[in-house]
Amino acid sequence: MASNKNALIRYHTLDKCFRNRTKDWTLEDLMDACSDALYEYEGKYDLVSKRTVQLDIQTMRSEKLGYNAPIEVFQRKFYRYSDSNYSIKNIPVNENDLKVMNDAVQLLKQFKDFSVFQEMNGVLQKLEDSISSVKQKSVIHLDKNERLKGLEFIDILYQSIINRKVICIEYQSFNSRNSITYTVSPQLLKEFNNRWFLVCWCENKMLNLALDRIVTIESSKENYIDKNIDGDSYFEKVIGVTVSNATPQTVIFKVDRTNSPYVITKPFHHSQKTVEKLQDGSHIFEIQVQHNYELERLILGFGKSMTVLAPKELKRSIKRNLKNAMGNYEI
Repeated sequence: MASNKNALIRYHTLDKCFRNRTKDWTLEDLMDACSDALYEYEGKYDLVSKRTVQLDIQTMRSEKLGYNAPIEVFQRKFYRYSDSNYSIKNIPVNENDLKVMNDAVQLLKQFKDFSVFQEMNGVLQKLEDSISSVKQKSVIHLDKNERLKGLEFIDILYQSIINRKVICIEYQSFNSRNSITYTVSPQLLKEFNNRWFLVCWCENKMLNLALDRIVTIESSKENYIDKNIDGDSYFEKVIGVTVSNATPQTVIFKVDRTNSPYVITKPFHHSQKTVEKLQDGSHIFEIQVQHNYELERLILGFGKSMTVLAPKELKRSIKRNLKNAMGNYEI
């Protein structure tokens, strides 16, 4: 659990204690109460330290979170609210808070059609009702495709990852007449170009499965294998989603004057560097990536505006693709 979630649980536990006038609360009592609350939530017991509780009290007393809690010490060792009617749950929300909440609701609503967020629909509606005094149209729109096949599997895959469950996936690739069943340990969900992919461990190797090619998903009793994948690290050396064991290459390409600003302001990859600006306004760039399908698609999308200078293998592949494309337009 994230540390800020732990802190929130402690704040609400302390708030409950300070409001309870039937008991005199020492620091040790507050430590025990917080530890019990975290145990109830996490299922494991870790004693909350005295220092942590003291810092929590200090934070609650301050304006940092907007609490300004009237916490007092009496008889030199007991803690309570000096105002018996005070609670951090009763803090008023100002107009600026409402505007911030409204912005957040409008952003979250962009995801409500995805199955993993369906349980949030009721919460979002309650939030909208609560902040109805702030009339503001949505000015944020995220690109999405509700008709994309496979979205119905997002939730079960998400839950399988979170709960570390092995699943059997019947998969129909575009290049095969017959479907194949994989028994996998799902590791990560990845969105790229408005399509969703599952990164999973299967038979001692990583697989990348497109959700729109999944036919069915069934549970399995096999033991889950956690490869402890970090998405940023896993996709660090590629454009897109296709990861291999290939060594990243230095890809050098030239972009014409018209399109160079687009490549400068939206780099192909985090490794992108500007090698040279030419007199005609064009630029030469380089990136360090694996040669994959998505890289070629990106380059081909720029047409005559881009020229691959290195490596030779990539130049040959792009040339072959462009030559085949020209054949489609013979008159």
